[in-house]
Amino acid sequence: MHGELNAEQIEDVLLAERVGRIGCHAEGRTYIVPVSYVYDGEAVFAHSADGLKVRTMRANPDVCFEVEHIVDVASWRTVVAWGKYEELSGEAEAAALRLLGVSPEVTRPIAYRIVLSERSGRFERR
Repeated sequence: MHGELNAEQIEDVLLAERVGRIGCHAEGRTYIVPVSYVYDGEAVFAHSADGLKVRTMRANPDVCFEVEHIVDVASWRTVVAWGKYEELSGEAEAAALRLLGVSPEVTRPIAYRIVLSERSGRFERR
């Protein structure tokens, strides 16, 4: 059976998982990359070194975020959400790095959040 996830089920998937994929697009090129994340009910928080992903999201902050929970090929739940990339600094950056368990003294990551504005979800179940 296939179907759509309701709002509560979508939240459950976003809260339960720790790895998702960001889809971003700028300068005629689309880039999809996995990231470790934490979700707080409104935004996805992640961090990265300064590279193609960050440069692309800086150029076009409208991004897509995808996450799934897969039991097997016939039993899964997936969420696709859209939102805006926001680079963090100051206390917001420190709070995000704490959520992610990252020490800013060890590395100099770029902390960011994607504030989700739209969410959808699908499932398949045997």
